[in-house]
Amino acid sequence: MRTIPGCPNSGPALELFRHVLHAEGLDPELVTVREISSESEAAEMLFRGSPSFTAGGKDLFPSTADAGLSCRLYPAGTGLSGLPSAESLRAAVRGTAASST
Repeated sequence: MRTIPGCPNSGPALELFRHVLHAEGLDPELVTVREISSESEAAEMLFRGSPSFTAGGKDLFPSTADAGLSCRLYPAGTGLSGLPSAESLRAAVRGTAASST
């Protein structure tokens, strides 16, 4: 998982990611958090906003947004949210697990 310093969604994102991994039968303690702190690092990491959910170095929610130190928004039933729904994160995790086998 990747975040920026001071991101208000970092804590809830970590909790959500661990919950989803546990629900999928994966070890939630394997989640690591990398804090992206410069524009050059964001460009190098193709960081599309905070929080970003990653597995194997790949963004679970591919985006065409410019790389940079910014907040990230996810589609939600009522518009946009700072976190994806648990269901969409589970689907992304399942897709990654399926493609790695």
